Amino acid sequence: MNYVWLILGMALVTYVIRAAVFVLGERLPFPPVVRTALSFVPVTVLTAIIVPMTVSPHGDGAEITWRNPQLVAALVAVIVCVFTKRPLVTIAVSLAVFFLWQFVVLG
Repeated sequence: MNYVWLILGMALVTYVIRAAVFVLGERLPFPPVVRTALSFVPVTVLTAIIVPMTVSPHGDGAEITWRNPQLVAALVAVIVCVFTKRPLVTIAVSLAVFFLWQFVVLG
């Protein structure tokens, strides 16, 4: 039952924060420094989610080896993205590499 209260509490906090931004919207002008800082939030959050999953997929510590399919696919994704700059191609190629690496190379 404690988990239910925890989840409901987190949902309430998230809702209040988001609702405050929508309600206050134009009435609360942000200084340019804050706007610049807020523009980096999506990239920062995405990086904070992806890097641990890529480097330590099992949570036991860093697995920087060729036997880590997440790491191999992430490196391929970076290379494909740099050369093509097309998100859909990057996703498709990196997923193909991930599954091929996991099922064919690692068997």
